[in-house]
Amino acid sequence: MIRRTLLAAAALVGLALPAMAQQMPPLPEAIRAHGQLRAGVRCDQPPYGFRGPDGGFAGVETEMARQMAAWAFGSAERIELPCVPAENRIPQLNARRVDLLIATLGVTPERARVIDFSNPYRWGGSDMLVRRDSPIRRLDDVRNRTVIMLRGSTQQMWFEQNMPGLNSMRLNTASDALQALQQGRGEAYAHDEATLVVIAARDPNLRLVGEAFMVSDAAVGLRKNEPEWMAWINAALDRMKRENLYNRWLEQWVPAEIRASYSRAFNEPRPTNAR
Repeated sequence: MIRRTLLAAAALVGLALPAMAQQMPPLPEAIRAHGQLRAGVRCDQPPYGFRGPDGGFAGVETEMARQMAAWAFGSAERIELPCVPAENRIPQLNARRVDLLIATLGVTPERARVIDFSNPYRWGGSDMLVRRDSPIRRLDDVRNRTVIMLRGSTQQMWFEQNMPGLNSMRLNTASDALQALQQGRGEAYAHDEATLVVIAARDPNLRLVGEAFMVSDAAVGLRKNEPEWMAWINAALDRMKRENLYNRWLEQWVPAEIRASYSRAFNEPRPTNAR
């Protein structure tokens, strides 16, 4: 009886293993040849990609990259994590220094002309951070003021298209932009709402304007014309959703008091009524 039970269990395991393997398409040989995943991530954008207390990479998108390495190579440690600032994310991808970008990368028509995007895994809007006593109450209030933004960001593109002639200060990193705002060198700092929510929660001298604009999808960036790699990435994103991994990572990296807005971005449809 015991022998028959063990044999039956072994048969079930034998059936389960091929089924699990079928969840993911074959890993492209060009990726497999590296022996590890090379994923470009942010190192200054909590809670998506940033340096943790130990100096290592941390955040939701960093966890996504490590999970992909685990599925691709059998270990989350089989990964290289170059930090990719906003202005050189796409050049690093197209120069083949990384295999993919999981780096707060918004989907835009301009970017889609030079790279391919995976299926979206979340959406996000933009907002502005200002000093607590600022007279800026809505988006149009900045037309005659200095707005800080990151070079190569979707916010830069939006303001160029919608407020041409705006006096903008374009900096390389989020920490530089925040410092410029705190020093009064600019009157508003435009960035992803999700990033600014974290900053505002930590600094009582700052507040969000609260008028969302440029709501767009975020996706993994890949080089043009890599269909097998695209199929693998999309399957990995589907599996993350199916196994509820996004919510697990949000609980790990996002404080409870601000987690609701992040949860909506990963779990609810993208709103369509923002500017």
